[in-house]
Amino acid sequence: MNRTVRTALSTLAVTGLALGLGACSEAAERVDKAVTDEVDKAVNETYEVTYEVTGKNIDTIDYHGGGGEAMEPKIETVEKPTLPWTKTVTLRGIMPPGVMPTALDPSGAEVTCKIIYKGEVIKEETDAGKAAAGGCIAVSPIAG
Repeated sequence: MNRTVRTALSTLAVTGLALGLGACSEAAERVDKAVTDEVDKAVNETYEVTYEVTGKNIDTIDYHGGGGEAMEPKIETVEKPTLPWTKTVTLRGIMPPGVMPTALDPSGAEVTCKIIYKGEVIKEETDAGKAAAGGCIAVSPIAG
């Protein structure tokens, strides 16, 4: 093969390889963008839950009210709540809904907590005794 033909074939091979790699790179970029879009949607999408607390002699209710970071939500507190207590909050993305009532009373305490999403109870806990705590923490319905 003469030198001109070899040079032409080499040039074609390199061009074909570059075009093929470019197509692969574009496909990879499309997949990366699709994944990034899904993650952004999951992190930024908001949802509402309603917390319900019932019982007797409840001293405090701590709950995730929507502030803070997804995995480090800001805890809000209600002291000496009027029962039954309900609160609807808007949370974001993978932030877990959580409500934690506590009661201390030598004559007996009772706590029940519920987390409701779209009319369905997704978590419920009950406790009773001289010291009672009901911790309701659920997985974000956005996270699945």
